[in-house]
Amino acid sequence: MHKQNKAYLFGLAAVLMWSTVATAFKLALREMTPIQLLEISGVFSWVFLSLVLVTTKQYRLIPEYNKKQITQQLLLGLLNPLLYYWVLFAAYHLLPAQEAQALNYTWAITLMLLSVPVLGHKITPKDIFSSVLAYLGILIIATHGDVLSFQFKQPMGVILALSSTLIWSMFWLWNTKSSLSPVLGLWLNFTGALPVFLYLIFSSPEIWSISARGFYGAIYVGLFEMGIAFVCWLSAMKLTQDTSKISLMIFLSPPFSLIFIWFFLGETIQKSTLVGLGLILTALIFQRNHKPD
Repeated sequence: MHKQNKAYLFGLAAVLMWSTVATAFKLALREMTPIQLLEISGVFSWVFLSLVLVTTKQYRLIPEYNKKQITQQLLLGLLNPLLYYWVLFAAYHLLPAQEAQALNYTWAITLMLLSVPVLGHKITPKDIFSSVLAYLGILIIATHGDVLSFQFKQPMGVILALSSTLIWSMFWLWNTKSSLSPVLGLWLNFTGALPVFLYLIFSSPEIWSISARGFYGAIYVGLFEMGIAFVCWLSAMKLTQDTSKISLMIFLSPPFSLIFIWFFLGETIQKSTLVGLGLILTALIFQRNHKPD
């Protein structure tokens, strides 16, 4: 098979897996708390990434990096996956899946805005326009379309969802200068968080009474959201001859996700969600495609 066709298959596989996670989050959270979901999914993701590291022999690269680089990645694990997924799961616990997943897509806008003070990037009028468009979409979703009332239906859930985009963006900004391979870097991040996961598991007796359905849901989240999808996406980006074609595939995820949410969770998809998500995606596409002035 041609390398580009393989890239499309890997990219589509990653998009489809990411499209299911909002549904998987909500199904798992029906059976457990956000912190319990974090504990179980985090451990299984670490196991999967460890297997990838061993089978691809990337563990041999570890001695090539200095202690400062290794320590930095271990400490970043406290930010992602530990804090990021804790906040994200808490947001999904409070919000309908359709709203939480739509708000989470604004992380790219948050990343662009934070790059100004953190990396010294310049912001353009087009950046400002895309930001206003995205946050108008957030306002529409958060108020269920009643924008003029400025009354949020679930303010804490909205705050947590937007906070997760802030944490995710800070993680990637601090990670920009890392020279480690992506899989090795992610494994170190999860290794840094692993002691906390294990401590929480063994200090919480009630975790052993979680239903089998909840346990399987947490495993699914750990393997697919945190592990397999990431490896597939990296494979697609490595095989493709045009990264822009693969990167644009990520915009297939929101509509697929809404279909899964409607079918498996039984949520009625609100018009305000469709309008708000449309504005957010338009802002993201505009921001990604515009040329610097």
